Amino acid sequence: MDAILLKISVMLVPALLAIILHEVAHGYVADRFGDPTARLLGRLTLNPLRHLDPIGTLAIFIFGFGWARPVPVNTGNLRHPQRDMIWVALAGPLTNLSLALASVVVLHLLGFLDAGPLQNIELLQQIVRPLRVMAAFSLYINVLLGLFNLLPIPPLDGGRVLSGLLPARQAQWLSRLEPFGFVLLILLIFFTDIWSRLLSPLINHAIRLLAAGQYSYVQEAMRFLFGQ
Repeated sequence: MDAILLKISVMLVPALLAIILHEVAHGYVADRFGDPTARLLGRLTLNPLRHLDPIGTLAIFIFGFGWARPVPVNTGNLRHPQRDMIWVALAGPLTNLSLALASVVVLHLLGFLDAGPLQNIELLQQIVRPLRVMAAFSLYINVLLGLFNLLPIPPLDGGRVLSGLLPARQAQWLSRLEPFGFVLLILLIFFTDIWSRLLSPLINHAIRLLAAGQYSYVQEAMRFLFGQ
């Protein structure tokens, strides 16, 4: 029981920041382009109660992947709906990738403390070690959310980006897939090799590239949290 609580305490802050800032970014960019819907509904806030989806939050601690309640966007309010929606959709994944880069910086700073002249100070190490696991998990969850959401399948952000780039007729056809998008994703992930052959290697390669010399710590953190 203590081990489960320890893992949850380590994962909680990075997970909440990853999914909440993803949604806030959508709403903020939409507001800047003329749609105040998210702001008027009080969704441009870091208050987790405004964003969390119970199942999506639970999934983070079980599978290492989750989601929040989508921020509503009224495309009719955007000044240039088709073009502006591209930026609104990209805002979420780009925020996650920015958080991933910030996590890398923190990992390297903590790695310096762990390997430098301060490594023999036990009290400092008791603080550094859990922080390093948090930073490693933050890198993992943000790369995963950023890249996964860029898949060109509605209702993922990549699907909305693709709709904005396509001619109107093809974009309309693609939008008709949105009600079936999650079913399609489940079929692709659980009944095809797309996760094992494409998505997982891509995510792992991106994490390895970003973490560089700290990659072994990311692997260690994943084994601790998920037994991987």
